[in-house]
Amino acid sequence: MQYTKLGGSELNVSRICMGCMGFGDASCGQHSWTVDEEYSRKIIKQGLLLGINFFDTAIGYQSGTSEQYLGKALRDYARREDVVVATKFLPRTQKDIEKGITGQRHIERMIDKSLENLGMDHVDLYIYHMWDYQTPLYDIMEGLNNVVKAGKARYIGISNCFAWQLAKANALAEKEGFAKFVSVQGHYNLIFREEEREMAGLCAEDNIAMTPYSALAGGRLSKLPGETSRRLREDGYAKSKYDATAAQDGEIISRVAELAGQKGVSMTEVSLAWLLTRVTSPVVGATKPAHVEGVVRAVDLALSETELAYLEEPYVPHALVGVMAQNTVAAVQEKHVRPAGSYHETDPEFMGS
Repeated sequence: MQYTKLGGSELNVSRICMGCMGFGDASCGQHSWTVDEEYSRKIIKQGLLLGINFFDTAIGYQSGTSEQYLGKALRDYARREDVVVATKFLPRTQKDIEKGITGQRHIERMIDKSLENLGMDHVDLYIYHMWDYQTPLYDIMEGLNNVVKAGKARYIGISNCFAWQLAKANALAEKEGFAKFVSVQGHYNLIFREEEREMAGLCAEDNIAMTPYSALAGGRLSKLPGETSRRLREDGYAKSKYDATAAQDGEIISRVAELAGQKGVSMTEVSLAWLLTRVTSPVVGATKPAHVEGVVRAVDLALSETELAYLEEPYVPHALVGVMAQNTVAAVQEKHVRPAGSYHETDPEFMGS
């Protein structure tokens, strides 16, 4: 395993981040393919043995049971100081808004519940899961700064935002002396490269780490054309993101398979080796211990400039999907307001990122 600093922070993270969206009680969420606690522990333990020290979860993943499973496993298999734990918080619900709960108070409640789920006194990275058009940005940034000042999080990150939103938030933080975002978790992989338009340039300029989710496109970049899996069959949210562009993406996936065959490695290794040339630490999920081995091997796979260009050449621009498609609609509305309480812990937008 290789390690690197997370943006401008002092966090030393593995080049692969284990995504924990697939862990948790399936009856508490909207994903039938999630794995139970016993199996998730095996996957986490295997990741630790192979050098992964960076783990990403969220309070919205299976109603907090993902956080619970991760926290218990790390207490049993690792020293707290040896791992980097990230989790995310949800926007206020309609009920919260009607009760007059402020953004600052909401964030405090969210971090306290996550720490309870994890069984920890702090997280290393606390992530703003998606842009909340119902809450003033100042309230969000002050609330996150309060979390850092209280020692409940060492650093803050953001997910599912536009480059202008990240720049605006960090400019406000700098002006007010608040903690700034050191990482961004967006949708980015070999068949969805829209983050290259503006976000990648901003992150390079300001030393913000890119830790993208959907690194293997819901398994599409790890399977031969025509192959299937339980997740490919049952992950409706991933289908909504990728099925419309399956034909144009298929050429790239075929080239991944071709290159993997030539090099005697897995498609997972090729897909992630490409992504690792662009980002700090992709968030990669696993639902079997064996999956972790292929993911980790990608760190040591070097692709030539010719091979990288071969993988990239068929790409055509994609429309934004999922959370970011909704953000586009909200951002152009006159008052920049989302439907109040439109996100909550069972919303597939939370469960799917």
